[in-house]
Formats: sequence, structure tokens, C-alpha cells
Amino acid sequence: MGLFDNIRKPDAPAAAAPTGGNRTEDIVFSGLPETYEGFTSLPQAQLRTPFEAAAMTVLALCFYPTDKELSIKMLNYLKGPKPLSPYEQQFLRDRFMDKDYVPRSFFRGAVPANDYLPSEPYTVSVSENPYSYADSGYAKLYLTSGGADSPRAVQLRQAKDGRWYLWEQFLLADIRPPESSDPWA
Repeated sequence: MGLFDNIRKPDAPAAAAPTGGNRTEDIVFSGLPETYEGFTSLPQAQLRTPFEAAAMTVLALCFYPTDKELSIKMLNYLKGPKPLSPYEQQFLRDRFMDKDYVPRSFFRGAVPANDYLPSEPYTVSVSENPYSYADSGYAKLYLTSGGADSPRAVQLRQAKDGRWYLWEQFLLADIRPPESSDPWA
């Protein structure tokens, strides 16, 4: 190992702003991190694209039921210069009272029939549409839940550093319950 091998290299210049279309990207996580350091060291944690930032949001929300503080720390990393407000933190508390399976539903293979157990490798499909970049510096992307009939939105904002940060998420709306807890299934 050379003397300067551990020095962080400057990030590549930011790419031009996307224009929007009907593209879907599969963001694949080979494993789930167990720590904040593991989360921030994932390649997707560089937040080079809005697709990566959207998928990382799902990952951060998955930690809330087991480690609320870790999840909030991860979400604040994704929020960049604008951390979660007290209102947003209260919203998370309210949404997770009895529905810890909702964030898992965004991973491929997670459906009510298998109690939202995702397939490996952990894959999140993120889509854009022709209106995704209607506001300059913002991206509104859509994620598919195995328990919902329509995709859910995540809004991201590009900062001066070229990275895409979480601006707002609409992922925690109600979905079909897991079959194990549904008396009608």
C-alpha cells in the first residue's frame, strides 16, 4: 500500500441534468449493511444519480422497525444539508406503528404471499417518466411496491456538489397486509 492510497480522491464532475423519459433502473444491493458505516460505504451511497438516492431511501427505511436511531441517521445522510424535521420524524413514528413491512415491499420478490420477504440480491426498481425532471434541480422518481397497485414517488434534489439528495418520500402509504396477518387471504 502506497503512502497516499488512503487519501480520498476528488469526486468526478457532476453529470448533466437528466432530461426524463420512460427508463427504469434496477439498483442492486448484494447484501444489507448492518451499520451506518456499512450503509455509507455502499457504492450507491455516493448518490451520483437520483436512482441511487431513491433506492438508498428504501434501504434506510427498512432499518426503522429494528433501530429507529440508525434509520434516522441514514435518512439524514440521504437528506444531505437538510436533515429530517421534527414533523418528518413524527410522520415516520406514526407510519411504523403497525406496518413494518411497507419498506420491504419495494424490494423485488417481496409480496403479501411471502410476508414481504425479498429475493436476493436485494433489488429496487426505480423509474422515471417524461415529467420526472419538470423542475430544474429536482427529480421525481417512482418505485414499485409488491403490495400496491400503483408506484410510489420519491423526490430528490441535486446539490451544488452534483449529488442527489432525498427531498421528500411518499413510500409509506398503506399497502396490502402480509397474508399471515390477513384473515381474508
